[in-house]
Amino acid sequence: MDATAATAPAVRVIERMLHEGFSAGNTGIVDELCAPDVVEHQFGLSGEGQEAIAKIKKGISDVHAAFPDLVFTVEDSLERGDTVWVRAHGAGTNSGPFFGPPTGKPVTFTVFDVARVIDGKIVEHWGVPDRFEILARLGRL
Repeated sequence: MDATAATAPAVRVIERMLHEGFSAGNTGIVDELCAPDVVEHQFGLSGEGQEAIAKIKKGISDVHAAFPDLVFTVEDSLERGDTVWVRAHGAGTNSGPFFGPPTGKPVTFTVFDVARVIDGKIVEHWGVPDRFEILARLGRL
């Protein structure tokens, strides 16, 4: 990972969404880090404006309930103009519902995030968590 990219302001925005949002379960971070007219492209969360914000908050709540000990490590990032690319590693234990009852199994998975960040706010986002890897590790496949 490029040391300057790791400290780039837009990368910090995505890191905060992962750590303070999805890991900690803090849905209020969405109001702080997303523009009111955010455009979300991630499967299951897609939408614009308040619809997208509500879906992102629900996603944070659902993921945190399923994996309350979830930790993300940003392994690589790149910022060019107003666009940032982040590859992160997630690890947690499935102790809440996730496509079925809790399994108690540990999981690890990769997430790719691409976002446009303007003035410290996410204005557009594409997220690709490796759900296939999660489901396989949980024995759901």
